[in-house]
Amino acid sequence: EVQLVESGGGLVPAGGSLRLSCATSGFRFGDYTITWFRQAPGKERDGVACISPSDGSIIYEDSAKGRFTISSDNAKKTVYLQMTNLKPDDTAVYSCAAKYTAYIPRQLIPRLWKVHREYDYRGQGTEVTVSS
Repeated sequence: EVQLVESGGGLVPAGGSLRLSCATSGFRFGDYTITWFRQAPGKERDGVACISPSDGSIIYEDSAKGRFTISSDNAKKTVYLQMTNLKPDDTAVYSCAAKYTAYIPRQLIPRLWKVHREYDYRGQGTEVTVSS
């Protein structure tokens, strides 16, 4: 059974930090790109950052650059999102998703990573609230 289980969300004041975890099981971790998405109330879901564990390649959405760090522990099949200097605009439900990319040319991933409907597996999400 495929599972993606997020944890680490919570309430944090502006300027604070959180580390989210996406624990996966049931699929070949190295064949997938794992992406953190977020959806704020009343807004569209958007990609925050993605990582391809097979080669460690990473992409960040512009608002995450310099504040968020995505990483993976391949032995634990877990992807992390370290978030620092959080802002009220970061308030959202954060979820992870996995897309099979073993045979996708690496140069195409920047075009594909934000398309949530193309992902094969998705987690339920964890809520992050940043107070002002």
